Amino acid sequence: MLNVMPRRIIIIGAHAAGVDAAAAARKTDRTAEITLISKERRVGYSRCGIPFVIGGHIPRFDDLIVYPPTFYKMMKLNLKTETTVTHINKDAKTVETIDKNGKTETLPYDSLILATGASPFVPPIKGKEKQGVFVVRSLEDGEMIDAAIKAGAKNAVVIGAGLIGLEMGVAFVERGLKATVVELLPQTLPAMLDADMANIVQAKLEEKGLRIIVGKGVSEVLGDEKVTGVVVGDEQIPADILVVATGIRINSQLAQDAGIALGYYKGILTNMRMETNVKDIYAAGDCAETVSIITHRPVLYQLGTIAVRHGKVAGTNAAGGYSVFPGALGSCTSRMFDLESGATGLTEAMASKNGITPLVGTVTSKTRADYYPGALPIKIKLVFDKESEMLIGGQIVGGEDVTQRINALSFAIQKQMTLRELVKADTAYTPPLCETWEPMVFAAETALRKVR
Repeated sequence: MLNVMPRRIIIIGAHAAGVDAAAAARKTDRTAEITLISKERRVGYSRCGIPFVIGGHIPRFDDLIVYPPTFYKMMKLNLKTETTVTHINKDAKTVETIDKNGKTETLPYDSLILATGASPFVPPIKGKEKQGVFVVRSLEDGEMIDAAIKAGAKNAVVIGAGLIGLEMGVAFVERGLKATVVELLPQTLPAMLDADMANIVQAKLEEKGLRIIVGKGVSEVLGDEKVTGVVVGDEQIPADILVVATGIRINSQLAQDAGIALGYYKGILTNMRMETNVKDIYAAGDCAETVSIITHRPVLYQLGTIAVRHGKVAGTNAAGGYSVFPGALGSCTSRMFDLESGATGLTEAMASKNGITPLVGTVTSKTRADYYPGALPIKIKLVFDKESEMLIGGQIVGGEDVTQRINALSFAIQKQMTLRELVKADTAYTPPLCETWEPMVFAAETALRKVR
């Protein structure tokens, strides 16, 4: 009887994409030797939860660890922490590593998954190296910011008004600090919402005490060794804490050095099976480029939801199974103070950039029957392709029930639902939960009126 060697799978990175890849690989091949390698000491945690620990909604940073040590034992995964992969030899099919003690090792693989993620980008601002300047990516980053608050910080400035930037600004206000968010672009949430919807978010957050400055950048960080403030335009704003939330840059150097192709956005280029241009090497998560379900063009949506789906596909295929990733819509959502916001697909601006003539329907409604106590306002904006009348995007800002409506719009886009089909959609009603006319249907009707 032939002795078949177990398949050796190495995964570089052990967060959303890496751990989900390992789990999928284990389910596909019960005998495979699966090794996860991470530079970090703590792995398998939710980066998205960090602002909510700082804001006091979640008690401890360790609560964000989704996969405890018992998980790796149960799944028979070999986890190497505080270990860096220094080189990939695609011809010999090996990776070289060095651990925190300087010990080097050469590990052979049959399949390799790159889940190397991304690193925070800090723009070249004068004084950015001062004490009190933070990024938000790891548990350690969160712990350092929390320690600075506990040490008596009174003023915080956040650079960048994307989701993480705004969530951090809100967290600082919730902890009793005077907080300012500064955004170079003319609106908040520029990658998620059109200006008309973003303006609602900005107004609501400002009502709650968060100062937001758009259309201006931070030109200098003030202070000797430690931050005391920032310069924005002609104004000096006091700051004991400065958080830079200006986006992330892909960790693709390892792949590049190994001769693995990069894509349009310099992310690792993959096909629908999350395979790179090198046989038996896959990529998943924030480091991997994907395509838009709508335009079929390259996109780089660096979201946890996409990372886990990438990981599942890559892990299944690396272990000898078959799975495909059809592309993404970039669906995302957040709750800040008591305001929920979400988006899926293309914004009106993105549609125009992609050569699509947008047809827009907008409605302001209530989350429950108007006469029912506690009904909250909700605004829905739907974007259709004027030519085909297909739904291509949705944005919602409101007091409650935003996420599941965004999910419903995502399903509708994926099933190529048209304006006329959405207008005739069969929806549910009860006074404590919704209006007789679903606001999404109402928004579609306003778009249909423009066609007529």
